[in-house]
Amino acid sequence: MSSTNDQSLVVIESRPVENVGLVEINRPELRNALNLEVREKLAAAVVGFSEDPEIRAIVIAGRGGNFVAGAEIKAFEKLGSADMLLQRTHRYWDVIARCPKPVLAAVEGFALGGGCELAMHADIIVAARTATFGQPEVKLGLMPGAGGTQRMLRAIGKYKTLMLVLTGDMFSAEDAERAGLVSTLTDEGKALEQALLIAQKISRLPPLAVEQIKEAVINGEDAPLETALRLERKGFQLLFDTADKREGVAAFLEKRKPSFKGR
Repeated sequence: MSSTNDQSLVVIESRPVENVGLVEINRPELRNALNLEVREKLAAAVVGFSEDPEIRAIVIAGRGGNFVAGAEIKAFEKLGSADMLLQRTHRYWDVIARCPKPVLAAVEGFALGGGCELAMHADIIVAARTATFGQPEVKLGLMPGAGGTQRMLRAIGKYKTLMLVLTGDMFSAEDAERAGLVSTLTDEGKALEQALLIAQKISRLPPLAVEQIKEAVINGEDAPLETALRLERKGFQLLFDTADKREGVAAFLEKRKPSFKGR
């Protein structure tokens, strides 16, 4: 288990519990606003944990009482379309979207604009009841550019998405949970604690099965039902040749706790 308390870092990596990687955005004075450096280091942290065989789940959080209040708007002032194209920031978002391990977002305070999009890149969103979500880009003469229209559409449907994205209105974590955008709610200040508990629970399960389940759900979401069912069957059948399947079945029959190795 390792950790760092270097407050100069915009992204802090640690291992607060066994087999779980924690990535925290550390710009509390700016409500953890995203800039290019934060995006780069966030992506690098996720890649590092993705490639670490000891890590089985990843939690993303923000320090100082907020998740991410959006992009650093001041940086937009002098940027043109060509500048945005050259930044190719989608590379950093894709790293999170394609992570084979479960990614959890622990949301406190504001998750607005890019912060809401970052949360929606996670597989599980744990939010404090007092948290606030929103895609307010339209109020700046812009629109979401990192999945805010498409990920929200797939989570809560066309009509709710259009109402929220066209108005730029903020909405509560409780409304988000009722709509299907948030996985579970916690008391204020407890989102990270709860996300770590869920991540630890997942990390104790056979990682190959966890990976296949995530792959089937993510890749099957936009596929025709028959295609998605084939993906599911393929994963189900492949897992029968794993050591973890043999261990899981043996432990069940012998009435003991299993010891999964990811093989």
